Amino acid sequence: MGYFKRVILLEIWGYILAFDSESDGDWSVYIILSSDDRLYTGITTDIKRRWQQHSGNKGGARFFRGRKPEQLVYLEAGHDRSSASKREAFIKKLRRPQKEKLLKSEKNLIK
Repeated sequence: MGYFKRVILLEIWGYILAFDSESDGDWSVYIILSSDDRLYTGITTDIKRRWQQHSGNKGGARFFRGRKPEQLVYLEAGHDRSSASKREAFIKKLRRPQKEKLLKSEKNLIK
């Protein structure tokens, strides 16, 4: 008998994303390109809600005061809160060229 994985498909801004539904983590690490061409890194359990918060609703990051989110450029799913926070901290320490390389990696669900 074969093992079948349950996969959840989610459409976000025209992208079809696949998540392993049996994963322990429902936290994601994301990177947003801002209106001044900077990269913002964060974590969330709901990327649509977080995007709306960054776009001007209550609860957005201070980073987006005076600039706007332009495009979701990176999404990495399957984390628990702890691993997502550690991954976020790691990514924030990277220099821009290293982050750009990460955007092109297999871990990025945005293709």
